[in-house]
Amino acid sequence: MGEGRRLAIITGVSRRQSIGFAVARRLLDDGLGVVIQSWAAHDAEQPWSPEAGELERVIDALGGLGPRLDHVELNFEDPGAPRALVERAVERFGGVDVLVASHAVSVPGTLDELTAADLDRAWSVNARGSVLLTQAFADHHDDSRPHGRVVLFTSGQHLGPMSDELPYAISKGAIHQMTVSLADALADRSITVNAINPGPCDTGWPDDELRGRLLPRFPAGRWGQPEDIARVVSWLASAESAWVTGQVINAEGGFRR
Repeated sequence: MGEGRRLAIITGVSRRQSIGFAVARRLLDDGLGVVIQSWAAHDAEQPWSPEAGELERVIDALGGLGPRLDHVELNFEDPGAPRALVERAVERFGGVDVLVASHAVSVPGTLDELTAADLDRAWSVNARGSVLLTQAFADHHDDSRPHGRVVLFTSGQHLGPMSDELPYAISKGAIHQMTVSLADALADRSITVNAINPGPCDTGWPDDELRGRLLPRFPAGRWGQPEDIARVVSWLASAESAWVTGQVINAEGGFRR
């Protein structure tokens, strides 16, 4: 990594049509070095799973592995994975300045359907993973490097019910609530911690029926796109956001529930 270049760790980067990919591309454009994490096995479980070779296309679209980009495949169900990711980034690039925890495991389930295993999986990947990533980031952050930044991702569970995906919503609610406390824990080190609720964002998961049904609820006349969220992350990762910490930002284009 060139002298003076900041480094970002971005989780959840395994598909080109994703928030994580858009964030990685934007921060690379901003001049940062980037380490991306993926777990393609999760995407393979989903109906919107991309074709084989998508991860290679992701890396190619980001400019290829090299002096500004590295990639690690890790499953955050393993409690050691968050620290392993941060340590890899520090070993590879010599420091870490920004953490963007944009990964999530999608675990649906109504109250009648959910199981303890569903709850544990959503918690371990989404909530526990975000806490342990923040802890490892803080342990390895050199406070002589200015503008330490942590950006977490919650969902819209605080604005309306998500009773068809309770394990997911509960885990995202934990991220929402932890943000202000994590921010306080790191405030004396000039590390900010904020979270983003991207609202309904078209990352390939909605079918055509849902796209059409929700479209009138967006004042802009379109669904949110990953690039919309990447712009918010870019600002939060920059020096310009230094006076903002402990906030959950609803970046959903005025979506009307």
